[in-house]
Amino acid sequence: MSLADPALLALGLIVAVALAWAAITVARRRAAALTAAGIAAGGSGRSRARQGGVWFTIAGVAMLAVAVGGPAATVPVSHAAGTVILAMDVSGSMAATDVAPSRLAAAKQAALSFIDAQPASVEIGVVAFQQGGLEAALPTADHATASAAVSRLTAGGGTSLGDAIIASLSAITRKAVTVVPNGGTPDIGYWPSATIVLFSDGQDQAGGASVVGTSADEAASVAQRAGVHVDTVGVGTPAGTTVEVEGYHLFTALNAAALKSIAQATGGTYHPASDTSELNGIASSINLRLTVTRQPLPLAGAFIALALALLATGAVLTVARTGRVV
Repeated sequence: MSLADPALLALGLIVAVALAWAAITVARRRAAALTAAGIAAGGSGRSRARQGGVWFTIAGVAMLAVAVGGPAATVPVSHAAGTVILAMDVSGSMAATDVAPSRLAAAKQAALSFIDAQPASVEIGVVAFQQGGLEAALPTADHATASAAVSRLTAGGGTSLGDAIIASLSAITRKAVTVVPNGGTPDIGYWPSATIVLFSDGQDQAGGASVVGTSADEAASVAQRAGVHVDTVGVGTPAGTTVEVEGYHLFTALNAAALKSIAQATGGTYHPASDTSELNGIASSINLRLTVTRQPLPLAGAFIALALALLATGAVLTVARTGRVV
């Protein structure tokens, strides 16, 4: 327990001690006078009740002294806080319509609902990834900025899941994160309150025209070492469909296995979203980690209530036995 003003507590306790000393002195003088008069010093029940009223009153004063000292206790409080990066797949395959009205449009709506559901204590950033990853908005408590970034997204290009994760980690750490082939897993610090939510159909073109060429497994290892969970949202259907990309008709289907592997490697969760109804539930199904902080809990009110109860009891006993309040 802590005190906001120990000096006031000390002053109040001095007053309470002085009152106690005075009460004891008066009681002793009265006992001596009764003894000198040949009356038993034990006193009657009325006398003991009167003395009880005095001590209840003194105890009430002592509690008030504690209350004016501003006592407070620190208690652990869990609340959603930290950083969330929404990694949005905007590759050409996300224009597929096996999830109405399209994979990207449905993913954008789910992302916007997720943003709206988060408290102000959660900073949200957006990374739209094609090949190489494109940072759209750094994490901020201004959720309107994140919503605007999501709303601007359009489909086109290819996808590297590994580069998407690396770009998201760069947004979290606010510095460039690079993975050197065969260079081991880089140490980017520990970010246990950060989460990446990756919306994708799982189509991965790493190793093709990707700028960085980081594989999903390598990127997941970096995130896992940094304590960053990657929750993946599979947008699309296993049956798939045909989509036109740059004049070509290409078949595309959900690759749930790739997304499940990323989530499992980083301690995250895979969320299937093969239709609009599943995507609409993403905001409530993704559980952000809780940050435990210690917050002060004022106790002055409790001590004041106890003091009033003691003072009232002392007054009742005094009035009942003597007919006087003091």
